[in-house]
Amino acid sequence: MSTEEIYDCIIIGAGPGGLQGAIHLARCNRTVLLIDQGGGRTKLSNDIVNYLGIPAISGMELTLIGFLQARSFGVTVKSKTTATRVNKEANIFKVEASGKSYWGRFVIGASDAKDILPQLKNLRRFLGKGFYTCAACDGYRTINTDLLVMGDNLGTVRLALAMKKMYTDRLVLLLDDFVPPDNLLDVLLENIITVVRGNPLELLGQKQLTGILLADGRTISCQSIMANYGYRLNDDYLKEMPLKRDQADFQILTDPTGETSIPGLFVTGGLRTGPDLIAIAAGQGATAASEINNRLLEL
Repeated sequence: MSTEEIYDCIIIGAGPGGLQGAIHLARCNRTVLLIDQGGGRTKLSNDIVNYLGIPAISGMELTLIGFLQARSFGVTVKSKTTATRVNKEANIFKVEASGKSYWGRFVIGASDAKDILPQLKNLRRFLGKGFYTCAACDGYRTINTDLLVMGDNLGTVRLALAMKKMYTDRLVLLLDDFVPPDNLLDVLLENIITVVRGNPLELLGQKQLTGILLADGRTISCQSIMANYGYRLNDDYLKEMPLKRDQADFQILTDPTGETSIPGLFVTGGLRTGPDLIAIAAGQGATAASEINNRLLEL
């Protein structure tokens, strides 16, 4: 391995965190390799309206613009490439991806997470168009609508209470195979939130969502749905790294710059603890890249 084969930074994931980090480093004349599997939650966003300076844009368009910016500064992009393993050898990171190996002085893991979605007929028809999974991203779309909050965990109950406080009084809570403790049932009753138990089967409506069909034949009318079934981290390539994680051994702990317990390895977005929004992930990418550039100046 010669020094010419070593990138200043390898970035895994081409969402807002990865693209922003790549742009920042490449603008500093650093050699950057961006590994892009091709998916990502940002691309599924139909209408992003809370990104500074951009009144409205789709996630797909935002990502494509980001790629153009990154390439204009000389970022090397490996598309349709999946990172499978990262390890550190003599202060240099080795990243294995789609059968090849790459080396970098620093690594940014920006591969985010994947929502766990219920098995519902017509889900694709309404995903992002009436059926939502992120209250921070799309809660405002439910203002003054007939809202159904659905899920299978304690967080779903808390979500229902929050949605009522912020967005709409017309709210029903559908719990799929989960029974909340009595004290929370009392809180729901106090907040006049109707609780329904059942297994969802099909979303109803043609161009607009009108309701949901349960497995036992019951229907619940609604204009919007906020679902909460959790998510999985896209972090399989980091499983062999002895990273410090949160109390649930789930998300990765970092310092304010995004650096993990392994020096030189940074993470952004859903991989790390804290709020997970497109604007925040982009800021985390820029912060990590700025710290990496400063470190490179010290080498």
